[in-house]
Amino acid sequence: MSVPQIDPLMQVETTCGSLLYELQIIWDEVGESDIERDKMLLELERECLEVYRRKVDTANKCRAQLRQAIADAEAELAAICSAMGERPVHIRQADQTHGSLKEELRTILPQLEEMQKRKLERRNQFSDVVQQIQKIRSEIYASNKIHHTSPVVDETDLSLRKLEELQKELQALQREKSDRLKQVLEHLSTLNSLCLVLGIDFQQTVNEVHPSLGDSDGTKSISNDTIDSLATAIKRLLELKIQRMQRLQDLATSMLELWNLMDTPVEEQQMFQNVTCNIAASEHELTEPNMLSEEFINYVEAEVYRLEALKASKMKELVFKKRSELEDLCRKTRMIPETDSGLEFAIEAIETGAVDPSHILEQIELQIGNVKEEALSRKEILERVEKWMAACEEECWLEEYNRDENRYNAGRGAHLTLKRAEKARALVNKLPGMVETLALKTDAWEKERGIEFTYDGIRLLSMLEEYNILRQEKEQERKRQRDQKKLEGQLIAEQEVLFGSKPSPMKTQNAKKGSRLSCGGTSNRRLSLGGAMLQTPKTDQLHSFKGTPNTRQTKKNERPHQNGQLNSRKDGGISALSAGITFMNTYFFSIFALFCRI
Repeated sequence: MSVPQIDPLMQVETTCGSLLYELQIIWDEVGESDIERDKMLLELERECLEVYRRKVDTANKCRAQLRQAIADAEAELAAICSAMGERPVHIRQADQTHGSLKEELRTILPQLEEMQKRKLERRNQFSDVVQQIQKIRSEIYASNKIHHTSPVVDETDLSLRKLEELQKELQALQREKSDRLKQVLEHLSTLNSLCLVLGIDFQQTVNEVHPSLGDSDGTKSISNDTIDSLATAIKRLLELKIQRMQRLQDLATSMLELWNLMDTPVEEQQMFQNVTCNIAASEHELTEPNMLSEEFINYVEAEVYRLEALKASKMKELVFKKRSELEDLCRKTRMIPETDSGLEFAIEAIETGAVDPSHILEQIELQIGNVKEEALSRKEILERVEKWMAACEEECWLEEYNRDENRYNAGRGAHLTLKRAEKARALVNKLPGMVETLALKTDAWEKERGIEFTYDGIRLLSMLEEYNILRQEKEQERKRQRDQKKLEGQLIAEQEVLFGSKPSPMKTQNAKKGSRLSCGGTSNRRLSLGGAMLQTPKTDQLHSFKGTPNTRQTKKNERPHQNGQLNSRKDGGISALSAGITFMNTYFFSIFALFCRI
């Protein structure tokens, strides 16, 4: 059975009525007047009205607070949505719904709490990104203040767009950090290689740049100052490396010159092989540890000083050695060394110590250099001269072979001799072209250099010209011999017709003797194509000729003498021809006298 509910207002009225009834009973017992009773009732009404008014004010205030809380929640919710870049949540107003203010507030609060939670998460994301950005910036720009301050996040803009912008900025800074770290590591590697070559403490060098660079496991500084300091250190060490490399290469050059000068044994040179093999190396090729250290360079320098001291003690011997080298070089290149009376006097003065041997050695080295340079330009012509000389020797052998009456006799090795004779004839046929080409080359060489091309002190063009003249004379001599033999053959044939086929022993001997004499006149010529004229004078004789100013004049005077010998040979041939004609005249005169007697 249900209990009926009593209205609170009716209950209050019942209570107030019973109290007023009780109050009236009391007044009646007391005997209060009506005026007092009205006065007390008026006070009761006034007090009740005050209580009601206070209650109404409290209720209004509570309603205003609820409305304000709803408005604040809506404003905060809108602000959060605006800051996060999201669309505002739609909230229905209380006057447009049947719900109360408290219900409306209870509806807004969960949404607000959800948005606040999302805002806090978004703010933490911003805080992490901003903190990483500040940290990388502090590493790049070496700003220590950023590490001690909390990251500042602009809570008015927590949108995803802003977060993506910050993340892109963070990624760019991370790439820059990676590039800078890579650059720092490359600088450290370069610095390490330079320190190894130069023999410098790498750890001390990098600690002077920045203490973090010496820690292999810790974070390395990537600031602009650190990178600039590393670049400066590398530049300084690179300049030092180039200076020391040039110094070492100069020492190596001096060492090689001293080795060559004093014929240093190979075993002794092996100790500094790593120095001399890098004499022409570039900067990046020198990577051997301690190769350019101050200690090692001083060690090489001490060796050079030792060699120079040894050179000074052996300078006199070296001067004579270089002088001999110059003479050998001139002898090999068929040149006559220039006579220098001052140099000869200086070499003699070395023994007394009056002349510095190094100065004389420099002069001889200069002459050797000049001779070597000229030898290169003479190489082609000298090779042609050697071929010409060899052809002339073959021509001489061929002449001797042709004069041999038993050359066609079958014997051991005869086929080889015939084969050589065939090759010699082919080579002799090329002699005119060889001489002409050699003369053209020599003439061009002389015009280019403005000096005469000499061969063992004799001008080569003069030798070639004399060779051509003698060759022509020999051809004429051969022609005269052939004509003479032809005439003798005709005389013998006529004699056989008149006196029979058996010639007189005396005439045959005379004919053979005349033929032998005529051949001997040709074979004994001084400038035969294979004879001694083409054999150049010995070097010691050429030295004496060079020192005599009348040598060329003497050679000029030899030619008339040779022409005189040639003329005497011509007169001998003419005399033989005249003797033959006289014999014919006597023969015909005898025949004519016989016919007259008959």
